[in-house]
Parts: sequence; structure tokens; C-alpha cells
Amino acid sequence: MASAARPPIIVLVAAVVLAVVARPPPRCLAEFTVVVPDTSASAALVDAPQPGFSDTARTDPAEQRAVQEVMAATGNGWAWGIPDVCRGRWHGIECVPDRGGAVYHVVSLSFGALSDDTAFPACDAASATLSPAVLALPHLRSLFFYRCFTGNPQPVASFLGRLGPAFRSLVLRQNGHVGPIPAELGNLRALRVLDLHGNDLSSAIPATLQSLAHLQMLDLSYNRLAGAVPEFRFHRRLSVLDLSHNALQGPVPAGLGQCRSLLKIDLSQNLLSGTIPDALGDLSELILLDLSHNALSGPIPAALGRLSSLRSLILSDNRMQFTTVPGGFFAGLKALTTLVLSGMGLSGTIPESIGELSELRVLRLDGNQFTGVIPASFRRLEKASELRVDGNRLVGPIPFGKELMWRLGKKLRVGGNDGLCYDTKQEGLEGVVSLAGVAGCDSVRSRTTQHLVLINGTAGARPGAVDRKTTSSGAPSGGSRHSDAARVGSWLVFQSLHLALFAGFLL
Repeated sequence: MASAARPPIIVLVAAVVLAVVARPPPRCLAEFTVVVPDTSASAALVDAPQPGFSDTARTDPAEQRAVQEVMAATGNGWAWGIPDVCRGRWHGIECVPDRGGAVYHVVSLSFGALSDDTAFPACDAASATLSPAVLALPHLRSLFFYRCFTGNPQPVASFLGRLGPAFRSLVLRQNGHVGPIPAELGNLRALRVLDLHGNDLSSAIPATLQSLAHLQMLDLSYNRLAGAVPEFRFHRRLSVLDLSHNALQGPVPAGLGQCRSLLKIDLSQNLLSGTIPDALGDLSELILLDLSHNALSGPIPAALGRLSSLRSLILSDNRMQFTTVPGGFFAGLKALTTLVLSGMGLSGTIPESIGELSELRVLRLDGNQFTGVIPASFRRLEKASELRVDGNRLVGPIPFGKELMWRLGKKLRVGGNDGLCYDTKQEGLEGVVSLAGVAGCDSVRSRTTQHLVLINGTAGARPGAVDRKTTSSGAPSGGSRHSDAARVGSWLVFQSLHLALFAGFLL
């Protein structure tokens, strides 16, 4: 029944997808909940909750029959026995009275067991269908179907494109829908939410979706969509774009930089190529950017350093060999809580500015080619709950205190860096999981000293061991002797500089 305290469907779905940024939905203790505010197409309806039931008002008879047909098609034939679908306050059916207060109109239908706390009508997954009777609901603003057609796979119905001008939100999640996204959905010019997550949809994203100028949330993730990512450059109200876990190809469209209301971009787990466009740096309100698990190439654009609202930056598993991260790149990203740059082949040193990200909780730099030391500024990452630098070419002492190492436990990973060591003079490190396989700095220093002695001893014996070659006249070849001596000297200089540099990290 229509719960008076349940938040609107459009807000509920947005909260599930991006809980960190959703505003608290308005709570209502009245008999009816307005699903999506509307001041145009449904002007004949009130847009405020009503305090109670009218003794004489009834559901519009045509809408009553339409709702019963829709419910019967989902396996809920018992709905034929409902005398009045609005007055009965059935879960999953939301109604709004007209301005005269004499007639109730259906504005929202919801089906599927979303959680134990919801009581939407369940579907018979083996036989359920989506009835075209929804077209007889002229005031309908929202449709929500969750896991309703999984045993009876069917395309997304093209007739949905003929829903009335009041329609705002279409959510068909994990229903097992197959085939392409119907181009007719582009006719829903007032649509705010389109969520087709977790189906088996294929083919390209229809170009007609670019005409949905009022779209605020588009979630087509976890399907089998192919082709290019649309530009969406005219979607100035778009706040959530999730096309992850598909087979989309081509570049990340630079036109996304014109969607200035974007809060979330997730294009991960696709086949995208090319470079990351600088235009994304213009999205001043962006909170999450996930381009991981694609085939994107470097460099990482410095423009991303302007995203002052960004909390999650995830670029992992895009092979960007020989790409370095600019030292001051993170200076403007003070809001970051998650930074994932794993498996990218990044080189150079780890920027010291990462240690200035006081809100950082998850840091993954593993599986790269970083050299040098772990920045001392990492000691200040007091809110970190996971920190990975394993699988690089780092050297020198691990700068973390014992408190942080004990707190992170297995979430701190530093292995796979042959030159890293820990300070054996620091007490309380026995049994620290993250130090398994890591040598103490005293041991490394001793091995380095022995290596230097060995090199010097070998070098001292080497000139006498060099065979003196003769010319055809039997005289020693001075040129060969000088060449061998020069090679030995150059080799010693190189080894001495390398070991001196390493020893400097240990002292």
C-alpha cells in the first residue's frame, strides 16, 4: 500500500546509487506522497501531501482497471479483488488527488522485493510481463520493476516511449531484459531517471537518449552494451552517469566536460581507449570519477587536479607505461578519500603531495614502477584504512609508525619492493603482518657493506688478471690495456654511485 512515510522512488534510487551525495528525502506523515514534483503536465493534481482521506473521493475507474491489469500481468491476480487501489493504501501504489479532491490518480507503481523492509508486490519471475495497460495511466510519473522478469527474459518494451508527459522515472533493475535499448525511450522528454542496471541488454546506446535534456540520472551499468559512449554535451542537468561493466569502445567523450552538474562518472570495466580528456577538469562538482579497467593511455591530465570536490579517483588497470604523476598534482584534491592507481605501469617517484590528503582513507599504488622512497609525508595519513604500495621498485626505510602498521594490519601492503626495509630499533614491530618478508634495515646495511667490500676486492685484483694482448710484433697492446682499465673504472664508478645512493636511504 501507499506508505505515507516512504520517500519518493526517484530519491530512493538516487540514494542507493550515490548515497554520499543524496540529499535527505522529505518525510511525510500524510496519506499520500508526491513522487516527483510537477508544475506543468499534471497541473490538475495537487503537489502537496493531503491530510487524510475524503469520504467521497474514489480512484479514477479507468486507472483502477489499468492498475489491476498491470498487477495481474506480474502474477498478482489477487489485485482484481481490490475495491479501490488508492483508498486501500496498497504498497507499491502511490496516488495523488486532483485539485477538486474528488478523484485520486495513480502516479507511481513499484514491483519487486527490493529488501526485507519493503513490501512492494512480488513478481512471478517465470511468467511475469510488463503490461501495456500502463499507458492508460495518464498521470503516471514513476515505474519501478526489480527482478521481475528473470525467468521470462524479454526486451524492454518499446511502448514505454508512449507514456504520458508527466512521466519522470523509469527503473528496470536486474530484470533479465534482453536485446537493445528501444530508441522510443528518447520520446520521454520529461524523463529525469533512466535506470536499466544489471540486465542483459546489448547493441549500442541509442542516439535518441541524447534528446533527454532533463535527464539527471542515467544508469546502464552491468549489461553488454557496445559502441561508443554518447557525448551528452547538452545534458546540463545530468548528475549521475554510470555505464560501467559493458563493452563500450572508443574515447571518453570530451563533451562530458560540458555536463557541469555531474557528481558521478563511472565508465569502468569497458574497452575505452585514447587519453583522458582535459575537459573533465571543468566538472567542479564531480565527486566520483572511475575510469578503471579500460585501455586508456597517458598522460594523466593535470586538469584533473582542479577537481576540488572530488572524493574518489579510480584509474587502475589502464596501462600507462612510463607515465609519471606530477609532483603537485594532488595539491588541489583535498577532499579525496579514495585514490586507486593500481596496475598502471606508472614510473618516477611517488608524489609527496599525496601525504597532504588528510581525508584519504584508501590509497592503492600497487603494481606500478615507482622508484625512490615512500614519502615521509605518508606518516600523516591518519585516516587511512587501506594503503598499498606493493609491487613497485621502492627502496629505503618504511616511514610508518608502529601504531599505523598495527592498525592497518593486512590492509597495509609493502611487499614486492626488494629495496624496502624497516627500522629494527623501533620497538613493538614483532608480529606486524605487513612486514612479513621485509628485511630489517640493519641487515640490508650489512649486506650493502659486504657487497662494497666484495666489489672493491674484485676490482683490486682485476687489473693483474687482465690478459695482456700483443700486437703482431709481440709488443703489448696499450690501447687494449687502457680500454679495459677504462671499462673497469666506469663500472666501479657506476656501482659506487648506485650503492652510495641506496646507503643514503638507509642512514
